[in-house]
Amino acid sequence: MKNVILASVVVLLAAASIVQAQESELKGSVDLTFKSKYIWRGFDVYDDHAAIHPSVDLDLFGTGFGVSLLGHRANSSSFEMTERWDYTLYYQNRLFVDELYTTNYRLGYVYYNYPDMSSHSTRSIDLQEMHAVLSWPKILQVEGLVPTYCIVKLWPSNSGTIVGSPAPPPPATDGTASGFAHIFMLDYGLPITCPITGEERTLNFHSEFVYNDGVGPTGGNVDQDWSNAVLGVSTVFDLDNGLTFTPGVYYQSSWDDSVNDEDEFWVSLSMTYKF
Repeated sequence: MKNVILASVVVLLAAASIVQAQESELKGSVDLTFKSKYIWRGFDVYDDHAAIHPSVDLDLFGTGFGVSLLGHRANSSSFEMTERWDYTLYYQNRLFVDELYTTNYRLGYVYYNYPDMSSHSTRSIDLQEMHAVLSWPKILQVEGLVPTYCIVKLWPSNSGTIVGSPAPPPPATDGTASGFAHIFMLDYGLPITCPITGEERTLNFHSEFVYNDGVGPTGGNVDQDWSNAVLGVSTVFDLDNGLTFTPGVYYQSSWDDSVNDEDEFWVSLSMTYKF
């Protein structure tokens, strides 16, 4: 029932947006992303298998509030039970607009739903999350160089499940998924001229460093430690009429075996329609 309610809220808000679009400008995006691996906060979710990620994001009339729906599905069999849908409600805005310490912020709530598992079963791994994201586009005084900090609080949707029970000592594998994560990011947009087409474009360099405060999203025991670093680069091709194509390549250096015992490399290809 809880999953139905959450899905209904997203659908109703989307419907309300469409109705009110006659009086207010409706903005949003529809996206389909392919990844050669699905790496989430250091974890290799589908064990080196590729995945697709459809999503819809709606800006609710320029109020700062928005809703989004994001899916994750492996392109191989045997992962059907771990297909996941993320329902998100968020608010974003800006503080200190004319200052060096201009701060962009986003506050969000996410419900992580695994539709092929009953939310009330003891095997449920549904999760909930609150997060705050802060970024400072001017503070380093280099155009396009932006530091960002994200704090995440994750907890199980139900107690008494494999992700909601107290974590036993090793070598047991089942435990609580409740706890914090801290993500430190640095992005840089480098303007370039394409040597082939002569077009002006931007190479978007991304780096992030994750401190996991003992959170295993599937209930496993995880160390309280720096878990991984990610480096990547992407660029956006404008296909006109609101359509863009974004290829990217990423590398993860894995530092904590309880999160991931392998370094990772993957490719991301995204097709996005913005309206």
